[in-house]
Amino acid sequence: MIINCAGTLLHLKEPKVMGIVNLTPDSFYDGGKLYSENKILQHIETLLNEGSDFIDVGGCSTRPGAKFITEKEEIKRITKPIRAIIRNFSDIKVSIDTFRSEVARIAVEEGVVMINDISGGTLDKNMFRLLGKLKIPYILNHMKGTPKNMQKKIHFRKNIIIEINNFFSEKIYYLRKLGIQDIILDPGFGFGKSLEQNFKLLKHLSLLGFKDYPILVGISRKSMIKCILNNSYEELLNGTSIINTIAILNGSKFLRVHDVKEAVECIKLVQYYKKFL
Repeated sequence: MIINCAGTLLHLKEPKVMGIVNLTPDSFYDGGKLYSENKILQHIETLLNEGSDFIDVGGCSTRPGAKFITEKEEIKRITKPIRAIIRNFSDIKVSIDTFRSEVARIAVEEGVVMINDISGGTLDKNMFRLLGKLKIPYILNHMKGTPKNMQKKIHFRKNIIIEINNFFSEKIYYLRKLGIQDIILDPGFGFGKSLEQNFKLLKHLSLLGFKDYPILVGISRKSMIKCILNNSYEELLNGTSIINTIAILNGSKFLRVHDVKEAVECIKLVQYYKKFL
Protein backbone atom coordinates (compact mmCIF):
# COMPACT_ATOMS: atom_id res chain seq x y z
CA MET A 1 0.00 0.00 0.00
CA ILE A 2 1.22 3.48 -0.93
CA ILE A 3 -0.20 6.89 -0.01
CA ASN A 4 0.67 10.00 -2.00
CA CYS A 5 1.13 12.96 0.37
CA ALA A 6 1.83 16.19 -1.49
CA GLY A 7 3.97 14.38 -4.04
CA THR A 8 5.78 12.18 -1.52
CA LEU A 9 5.01 8.48 -1.82
CA LEU A 10 4.54 6.95 1.61
CA HIS A 11 5.07 3.18 1.66
CA LEU A 12 3.07 1.31 4.28
CA LYS A 13 5.16 -1.82 4.69
CA GLU A 14 5.45 -0.70 8.30
CA PRO A 15 2.60 1.00 10.20
CA LYS A 16 2.81 4.77 10.60
CA VAL A 17 2.21 6.85 13.71
CA MET A 18 0.00 9.93 13.85
CA GLY A 19 0.62 12.18 16.85
CA ILE A 20 -2.43 13.95 18.28
CA VAL A 21 -2.43 17.73 18.69
CA ASN A 22 -5.69 18.82 20.33
CA LEU A 23 -6.14 22.59 20.29
CA THR A 24 -9.25 22.25 22.43
CA PRO A 25 -10.07 23.05 26.06
CA ASP A 26 -12.46 20.11 26.44
CA SER A 27 -10.92 16.99 24.89
CA PHE A 28 -11.32 13.96 27.15
CA TYR A 29 -7.62 13.49 28.00
CA ASP A 30 -5.47 16.45 26.97
CA GLY A 31 -7.93 19.32 26.66
CA GLY A 32 -6.47 22.72 27.51
CA LYS A 33 -2.82 21.60 27.68
CA LEU A 34 -1.73 23.37 24.49
CA TYR A 35 -2.73 26.93 25.36
CA SER A 36 0.09 28.90 23.71
CA GLU A 37 2.18 28.80 20.55
CA ASN A 38 5.26 27.91 22.58
CA LYS A 39 3.48 24.95 24.23
CA ILE A 40 2.23 23.76 20.85
CA LEU A 41 5.68 23.91 19.24
CA GLN A 42 7.28 22.14 22.20
CA HIS A 43 4.66 19.39 21.90
CA ILE A 44 5.25 19.04 18.15
CA GLU A 45 9.01 18.80 18.70
CA THR A 46 8.47 16.02 21.23
CA LEU A 47 6.16 14.09 18.90
CA LEU A 48 8.60 14.34 16.00
CA ASN A 49 11.62 13.40 18.10
CA GLU A 50 9.74 10.33 19.30
CA GLY A 51 9.07 9.21 15.73
CA SER A 52 5.72 10.60 14.65
CA ASP A 53 5.12 10.32 10.89
CA PHE A 54 2.11 12.64 10.91
CA ILE A 55 0.78 15.38 13.16
CA ASP A 56 -3.02 15.45 13.46
CA VAL A 57 -4.31 18.89 14.44
CA GLY A 58 -7.85 19.37 15.68
CA GLY A 59 -9.74 22.41 16.96
CA CYS A 60 -13.15 20.94 17.79
CA SER A 61 -13.62 18.26 20.43
CA THR A 62 -15.44 15.14 19.23
CA ARG A 63 -15.47 13.21 22.50
CA PRO A 64 -18.79 11.48 23.35
CA GLY A 65 -21.35 14.08 24.38
CA ALA A 66 -19.35 17.01 23.00
CA LYS A 67 -21.20 20.04 21.67
CA PHE A 68 -19.87 21.59 18.50
CA ILE A 69 -18.22 24.99 18.57
CA THR A 70 -18.91 27.36 15.70
CA GLU A 71 -17.03 27.06 12.43
CA LYS A 72 -15.58 30.52 13.02
CA GLU A 73 -14.17 29.46 16.40
CA GLU A 74 -12.71 26.25 14.97
CA ILE A 75 -10.96 28.19 12.20
CA LYS A 76 -9.61 30.64 14.77
CA ARG A 77 -8.21 27.80 16.88
CA ILE A 78 -6.35 26.02 14.09
CA THR A 79 -5.12 28.65 11.64
CA LYS A 80 -2.26 30.34 13.51
CA PRO A 81 -0.99 27.10 15.11
CA ILE A 82 -0.86 25.30 11.76
CA ARG A 83 0.96 28.27 10.25
CA ALA A 84 3.49 28.23 13.11
CA ILE A 85 3.95 24.45 12.96
CA ILE A 86 4.71 24.41 9.23
CA ARG A 87 6.95 27.48 9.54
CA ASN A 88 9.03 25.94 12.31
CA PHE A 89 9.32 22.31 11.15
CA SER A 90 10.54 21.40 7.68
CA ASP A 91 9.14 18.36 5.88
CA ILE A 92 6.41 17.91 8.49
CA LYS A 93 3.23 16.11 7.41
CA VAL A 94 0.16 17.65 9.03
CA SER A 95 -3.41 16.38 8.84
CA ILE A 96 -6.46 18.35 9.90
CA ASP A 97 -9.01 16.68 12.16
CA THR A 98 -12.29 18.29 11.09
CA PHE A 99 -15.68 17.39 9.65
CA ARG A 100 -16.16 20.89 8.16
CA SER A 101 -15.15 21.50 4.55
CA GLU A 102 -14.37 25.20 5.07
CA VAL A 103 -12.03 24.41 7.97
CA ALA A 104 -10.37 21.75 5.83
CA ARG A 105 -10.01 24.14 2.88
CA ILE A 106 -8.31 26.81 4.99
CA ALA A 107 -6.03 24.23 6.65
CA VAL A 108 -4.91 22.89 3.27
CA GLU A 109 -4.18 26.44 2.10
CA GLU A 110 -1.87 26.72 5.12
CA GLY A 111 0.01 23.54 4.13
CA VAL A 112 -1.94 20.58 5.54
CA VAL A 113 -1.59 17.41 3.41
CA MET A 114 -4.38 15.16 4.71
CA ILE A 115 -7.97 15.47 5.95
CA ASN A 116 -9.18 13.39 8.90
CA ASP A 117 -13.00 13.52 8.94
CA ILE A 118 -14.68 11.80 11.91
CA SER A 119 -18.04 11.95 10.14
CA GLY A 120 -17.04 10.25 6.90
CA GLY A 121 -18.61 13.10 4.95
CA THR A 122 -21.99 12.82 6.67
CA LEU A 123 -21.93 16.13 8.58
CA ASP A 124 -20.93 18.41 5.70
CA LYS A 125 -22.27 17.70 2.22
CA ASN A 126 -19.51 19.85 0.72
CA MET A 127 -16.63 17.78 2.12
CA PHE A 128 -16.48 15.26 -0.74
CA ARG A 129 -16.85 18.06 -3.29
CA LEU A 130 -13.85 19.81 -1.74
CA LEU A 131 -11.84 16.58 -1.79
CA GLY A 132 -12.57 16.25 -5.49
CA LYS A 133 -10.84 19.59 -6.03
CA LEU A 134 -7.95 19.05 -3.62
CA LYS A 135 -7.08 15.43 -4.48
CA ILE A 136 -5.33 14.82 -1.13
CA PRO A 137 -5.43 11.78 1.20
CA TYR A 138 -8.61 11.39 3.20
CA ILE A 139 -9.27 9.48 6.41
CA LEU A 140 -12.78 8.09 6.14
CA ASN A 141 -14.18 7.46 9.61
CA HIS A 142 -17.28 5.47 10.49
CA MET A 143 -19.60 7.18 12.96
CA LYS A 144 -23.32 6.94 13.64
CA GLY A 145 -25.01 10.25 14.48
CA THR A 146 -22.92 13.05 15.98
CA PRO A 147 -20.55 13.16 18.98
CA LYS A 148 -23.42 14.59 21.03
CA ASN A 149 -25.72 11.59 20.43
CA MET A 150 -23.56 8.82 18.91
CA GLN A 151 -23.51 6.65 22.03
CA LYS A 152 -27.30 6.45 21.79
CA LYS A 153 -26.97 5.00 18.25
CA ILE A 154 -25.04 1.82 18.94
CA HIS A 155 -27.56 -0.60 17.41
CA PHE A 156 -26.56 -2.26 14.14
CA ARG A 157 -29.15 -3.95 11.94
CA LYS A 158 -26.62 -6.45 10.60
CA ASN A 159 -23.29 -7.83 11.70
CA ILE A 160 -21.21 -4.78 12.69
CA ILE A 161 -18.35 -5.75 10.36
CA ILE A 162 -20.70 -6.10 7.39
CA GLU A 163 -22.49 -2.84 8.15
CA ILE A 164 -19.27 -0.84 8.50
CA ASN A 165 -17.87 -2.37 5.31
CA ASN A 166 -21.11 -1.44 3.54
CA PHE A 167 -20.66 2.13 4.75
CA PHE A 168 -17.05 2.17 3.55
CA SER A 169 -18.01 0.67 0.20
CA GLU A 170 -20.65 3.31 -0.48
CA LYS A 171 -18.39 6.21 0.51
CA ILE A 172 -15.38 4.84 -1.40
CA TYR A 173 -17.55 4.59 -4.52
CA TYR A 174 -18.33 8.32 -4.42
CA LEU A 175 -14.76 9.28 -3.51
CA ARG A 176 -13.31 7.28 -6.38
CA LYS A 177 -15.79 8.89 -8.80
CA LEU A 178 -14.38 12.25 -7.67
CA GLY A 179 -10.85 11.06 -8.39
CA ILE A 180 -9.77 10.45 -4.78
CA GLN A 181 -7.26 7.61 -4.79
CA ASP A 182 -5.64 7.86 -1.34
CA ILE A 183 -8.26 6.72 1.17
CA ILE A 184 -7.52 5.53 4.71
CA LEU A 185 -10.29 3.78 6.62
CA ASP A 186 -10.99 4.36 10.32
CA PRO A 187 -13.64 2.05 11.84
CA GLY A 188 -14.30 4.68 14.51
CA PHE A 189 -13.55 3.06 17.84
CA GLY A 190 -15.74 4.79 20.41
CA PHE A 191 -17.81 6.58 17.77
CA GLY A 192 -21.26 5.08 18.22
CA LYS A 193 -20.15 1.64 19.45
CA SER A 194 -20.62 -0.28 22.66
CA LEU A 195 -17.71 -1.75 24.61
CA GLU A 196 -18.40 -5.19 23.13
CA GLN A 197 -18.69 -3.80 19.60
CA ASN A 198 -15.35 -2.00 19.93
CA PHE A 199 -13.59 -5.21 20.89
CA LYS A 200 -15.33 -7.18 18.17
CA LEU A 201 -14.05 -4.61 15.67
CA LEU A 202 -10.56 -4.99 17.09
CA LYS A 203 -10.67 -8.77 16.80
CA HIS A 204 -11.92 -8.70 13.21
CA LEU A 205 -9.95 -5.68 12.02
CA SER A 206 -8.44 -7.64 9.15
CA LEU A 207 -11.94 -8.11 7.67
CA LEU A 208 -12.40 -4.37 7.18
CA GLY A 209 -11.37 -2.43 4.11
CA PHE A 210 -11.45 -5.27 1.58
CA LYS A 211 -7.63 -5.60 1.95
CA ASP A 212 -7.29 -2.74 -0.56
CA TYR A 213 -7.26 0.21 1.83
CA PRO A 214 -5.09 0.90 4.87
CA ILE A 215 -6.79 0.88 8.27
CA LEU A 216 -6.23 3.56 10.90
CA VAL A 217 -6.85 2.75 14.55
CA GLY A 218 -7.43 5.52 17.07
CA ILE A 219 -7.92 4.01 20.52
CA SER A 220 -5.41 6.07 22.50
CA ARG A 221 -6.50 6.27 26.17
CA LYS A 222 -10.15 5.78 25.17
CA SER A 223 -13.05 4.60 27.31
CA MET A 224 -12.97 1.09 25.83
CA ILE A 225 -9.70 0.64 27.74
CA LYS A 226 -10.79 2.65 30.78
CA CYS A 227 -13.92 0.54 31.28
CA ILE A 228 -11.94 -2.69 31.40
CA LEU A 229 -9.08 -1.50 33.59
CA ASN A 230 -11.10 0.90 35.77
CA ASN A 231 -8.23 3.40 35.66
CA SER A 232 -8.14 7.14 35.07
CA TYR A 233 -7.33 8.43 31.59
CA GLU A 234 -3.87 9.38 32.86
CA GLU A 235 -3.22 5.72 33.75
CA LEU A 236 -4.19 4.19 30.40
CA LEU A 237 -0.83 4.26 28.59
CA ASN A 238 -0.03 0.59 29.24
CA GLY A 239 -3.51 -0.47 28.16
CA THR A 240 -3.23 1.66 25.05
CA SER A 241 0.07 -0.01 24.10
CA ILE A 242 -1.50 -3.46 24.49
CA ILE A 243 -4.48 -2.58 22.30
CA ASN A 244 -2.22 -0.89 19.73
CA THR A 245 -0.14 -4.07 19.55
CA ILE A 246 -3.26 -6.15 18.90
CA ALA A 247 -4.33 -3.67 16.23
CA ILE A 248 -0.99 -3.91 14.42
CA LEU A 249 -1.08 -7.71 14.55
CA ASN A 250 -4.57 -7.56 13.03
CA GLY A 251 -3.46 -5.36 10.15
CA SER A 252 -3.62 -1.70 11.20
CA LYS A 253 -1.35 0.54 9.10
CA PHE A 254 -1.82 3.75 11.11
CA LEU A 255 -1.93 4.39 14.84
CA ARG A 256 -3.37 7.73 15.99
CA VAL A 257 -1.96 8.31 19.48
CA HIS A 258 -1.20 10.74 22.28
CA ASP A 259 1.99 8.84 23.19
CA VAL A 260 4.22 8.47 20.14
CA LYS A 261 7.30 6.88 21.72
CA GLU A 262 5.34 3.90 23.06
CA ALA A 263 3.44 3.45 19.76
CA VAL A 264 6.72 3.38 17.82
CA GLU A 265 8.03 0.75 20.23
CA CYS A 266 4.90 -1.38 19.66
CA ILE A 267 5.48 -1.22 15.91
CA LYS A 268 9.19 -2.12 16.18
CA LEU A 269 8.50 -5.14 18.38
CA VAL A 270 5.66 -6.44 16.21
CA GLN A 271 7.70 -5.97 13.02
CA TYR A 272 10.55 -7.99 14.51
CA TYR A 273 8.14 -10.67 15.77
CA LYS A 274 6.63 -11.02 12.27
CA LYS A 275 10.01 -12.06 10.87
CA PHE A 276 9.51 -15.43 12.54
CA LEU A 277 5.98 -16.14 11.33
